[in-house]
Amino acid sequence: MKFTENAWEIFNQSIKDYHITDDVNAKIDNPYPTDSLDHLLYRKNWIDTVQWHLEDIIRDPEINPEEALRIKRWIDDSNQRRTDTVEYIDSWFLNKYKDVKIKADAKINTESPAWAIDRFSILALKVYHMKEEVERAGSSSEHQQKTAQKLAILKEQKQDLGKAIEELIQDIEKGEKRMKVYKQMKMYNDEDLNPVLYKNK
Repeated sequence: MKFTENAWEIFNQSIKDYHITDDVNAKIDNPYPTDSLDHLLYRKNWIDTVQWHLEDIIRDPEINPEEALRIKRWIDDSNQRRTDTVEYIDSWFLNKYKDVKIKADAKINTESPAWAIDRFSILALKVYHMKEEVERAGSSSEHQQKTAQKLAILKEQKQDLGKAIEELIQDIEKGEKRMKVYKQMKMYNDEDLNPVLYKNK
């Protein structure tokens, strides 16, 4: 099985598991060994899935302002955990290909494998929820037609992005692409870098 086929299955398993309760407070029950890449992929998508629904909740026009602030801070924390998990995935790839002989003319990709996988995980959520809209009971035929068209585009994106990820990994394996990773260095959660936070220390 190709890497992206396996990742897509894991992402959809995570999405399905979340929707058993459809509750942002549900606890993750990761079925994969803690030292495996599959564990990281499941964790990554679970974080994305919870955050997807937090983003829905915070857009309620009647939400209590205090609750909105609590959700916003939850989303900030989720973004940090998402970034950390992406970096763990990149570390896994760096370790796997650490002994590959890099060709002299090797190029650097615009993004690392894990950040491409990040987009793949979000795409799985878009496909799932767009399919829900296509099948939503009581929706108009116009709505169903529009969402069906969007779903078809998302599925095409899935094929294209999956192919691009596979090619990137193959290029790294052959030494034709240099895998170079930069930490995101997010500043807004850092008490030493966010002036609002360090002024109150």
